Amino acid sequence: VQLQASGGGAVQAGGSLRLSCVASGRTTSSFTVGWFRQAPGKEREFVAAFRRNNSGSYYADSVKGRFTISRDNAKNAVYLQMNSLKPGDTAVYFCAAGTPILSAISIPSMYAYWGQGTLVTVSS
Repeated sequence: VQLQASGGGAVQAGGSLRLSCVASGRTTSSFTVGWFRQAPGKEREFVAAFRRNNSGSYYADSVKGRFTISRDNAKNAVYLQMNSLKPGDTAVYFCAAGTPILSAISIPSMYAYWGQGTLVTVSS
């Protein structure tokens, strides 16, 4: 599976961005697809995930109510709509695909496939 992430950019606080993750090689519906982010000097952290077989979406507490993950099986894509962005959301965002069990859905090492990352910069 190859993943291509896009949609990052620079916005002011309160603004919105939509990230896209398009997969090739396998259908995304057979994987759990997650978004992670990594800020300079920090560890990669879980943002959101859409569980395989459309069995639910999950969010980090820090983004609940602001970010929405969605999936378009026809386009083999997963999106992350980010609203009410804050400077603390500044990071490189990665999409990943794998088959983690539910209790491990936020653990990066549980995902076998990764996209290249897209930079989101939020200014105050």
